[in-house]
Amino acid sequence: MKPCPTERPEPQSKERLRLWLKLLTLTTAIETDLRRKLREEHDTTLPRFDVMAALARHPEGLKMSALSGYLKVSNGNVTGIVDRLTAEGLALRVAVPGDRRAQIARLTGQGQAAFAALAAEHEAWIDRRLGALSPADVQALGALLDRARAGGGSDEPD
Repeated sequence: MKPCPTERPEPQSKERLRLWLKLLTLTTAIETDLRRKLREEHDTTLPRFDVMAALARHPEGLKMSALSGYLKVSNGNVTGIVDRLTAEGLALRVAVPGDRRAQIARLTGQGQAAFAALAAEHEAWIDRRLGALSPADVQALGALLDRARAGGGSDEPD
């Protein structure tokens, strides 16, 4: 069927908006699923997982202020989570020499083992969730998303 001569194709901005809504819908669905799985299967939360992931990436530990900056959350949010992890023996805090107010948080051996097991499950959940995509699809989509991020046009810094 040919388009009516008076019909004009939609502007590219509409297509990009639809794409953004699809990305947002998928991201929200995956995050909702992850939150549910973490809660139901491990009695934990996504913010707690994120704190443990950040500490696992920095085995030497992170200052509490650096940890909150890294995760882009308030110091109070990070403090509460690190307090609970510390009480459970999964993390510890060490004073920073020369700065009585600062502390470095890091995972304990028990915390590293607990996070490694949780991270493996997390990876498996994501793998299953995105299982309809072939390896080539994953590479192509990843490259396109990298290009979109780099090409930005954002008014905000990363």
